[in-house]
Amino acid sequence: MSDYIFTSKRLGFRNWKTSDIDILFEINSNKNAMQFFPSTQTKERTEAFITRMQNQFTEKGFCYFALEHIETNDFIGFIGLSLQTFKSDFTPAIDIGWRLHPNFWYNGFATEGARRCIDFGFNQLKLDEIIAVAPVINTPSISIMKKIGMKKIKNFKHELLREFPELETCVLYSKINI
Repeated sequence: MSDYIFTSKRLGFRNWKTSDIDILFEINSNKNAMQFFPSTQTKERTEAFITRMQNQFTEKGFCYFALEHIETNDFIGFIGLSLQTFKSDFTPAIDIGWRLHPNFWYNGFATEGARRCIDFGFNQLKLDEIIAVAPVINTPSISIMKKIGMKKIKNFKHELLREFPELETCVLYSKINI
């Protein structure tokens, strides 16, 4: 029996397990995977992230879901929805985000998974809007935002990235449930 909350054609979305810590840490400590973040992540921060996602799923019914390739059962990263509360004129808001192991880049997984999460958010969770945020230099993520039908709202200075001038200017995209 599958423990997937939902699936797309090639991907299974599930809640996190303690056994995911090591493989997510491998992604979080990969300089390529983390090139648009202030730093790579420690194992402790990875474990805290998984706990936060498990708690958010229990409380809200969504999180950045652990992601598996259905055919191989390989853990490939995460894609999902998360509540963002950092100080801005558009939060609190539900954000879509993704992080995949570089071994699984360039297969369309991020776009496929993000489309499925948008569908889950609008049709199962009945959300009115989903946003996405990325540094303006993160053109791969911005490309995915466009592919999944999100519209650019604005550029802004992300308060949590003030110490990182190359990342501080971010773009806000949005998709409205119509």
